[in-house]
Amino acid sequence: MRNARWKRRPGRSGTPGSWLRQSVLGIAVAMLLPLGSTVLGIGATATAAFNPAAFDFWVDSGMGPIKSRILRAADGNTNRVVYALDGLRAPENLNGWEIETSIPEALASQNINVVMPVGGMSSFYADWNAPSEFFGVPAGNGSSTGSGGLNGFAGGPGKSYRYQWETFLTENLRWALRDRLGFNPNRNGVFGLSMGGSAALMMAAYHPDQFSFAGSFSGYLNNSAPGMREAIRVAMLDAGGYNVDSMAPPWSPQWLRMDPFVFAPNLVRNGTRLWIAAASGLPTANDPPGFNTLNGMELESLALANTRAFQARMSALGGNNAVYSFPSTGVHAWNNWSEEALHMIPDLSVNIG
Repeated sequence: MRNARWKRRPGRSGTPGSWLRQSVLGIAVAMLLPLGSTVLGIGATATAAFNPAAFDFWVDSGMGPIKSRILRAADGNTNRVVYALDGLRAPENLNGWEIETSIPEALASQNINVVMPVGGMSSFYADWNAPSEFFGVPAGNGSSTGSGGLNGFAGGPGKSYRYQWETFLTENLRWALRDRLGFNPNRNGVFGLSMGGSAALMMAAYHPDQFSFAGSFSGYLNNSAPGMREAIRVAMLDAGGYNVDSMAPPWSPQWLRMDPFVFAPNLVRNGTRLWIAAASGLPTANDPPGFNTLNGMELESLALANTRAFQARMSALGGNNAVYSFPSTGVHAWNNWSEEALHMIPDLSVNIG
């Protein structure tokens, strides 16, 4: 997602209506720019990819068999567990944290078992209202060879069936890990980037017995703000051709349930330990000049605005259970998230198990 700079221009009306129209248009136009690029990991190259030390772990669910990748703790314990959630373009072969970073290995070296769910593109790891479709046309009636909106009528995950990711993570996978691997089902950690960041907070908000720690990197934590739903709509069209209206009706209880700004009281009441991060959007020396970096700058600026709003909300609620990290440089890219995850690991380590 990209940020629109909502500044009043000289000579322009500053009415609420015009501001809202400009906001929605600015975000939507900005979000169209990633066409053909990877919204997750913009400008980053893979540094790890497939890790032979990890293994596939298949679990049946209402979505069919779903694969996760498991990397065991170095000391062999089964008490300390963390879930690593992917972003909007989550592929079906491996989790992005394994593809793009060495964070799973860093976690395992600190005696933490790493669970990496695979798939869930554009899902927000939620239980959807219906399979993704447009105009009542069932999936599978279009081409799957195009990109973005061209895939809207094609079959695929979340289209031939209803996404049920929250149920999978908090029921199917949770108990399979306990029953088959002996993993502790309580006081786990969960973290994610972008889409996965807001989802990590959602899991902790509604399943406090399972998750005692949640981390969000560059998450969109104020999804009911002006223009955000349409921004998400455009992003999901580009990332696989998904329909946000199939996920949750506009402004419904289901939609509001997914908004960290709305469910923040749960996180305060639960006392969940949180690590909340968003960078400035200014590139580092490792972000080369070019379109992808420019795209990542805008995306991160919007994430920062959302995250600051969430911080203010938590403060107003009296919440003191979060660590906030706002690096002076960093764009919406894997090198930013990898560095932030390294900073988070010590705090995660003492708040799980």
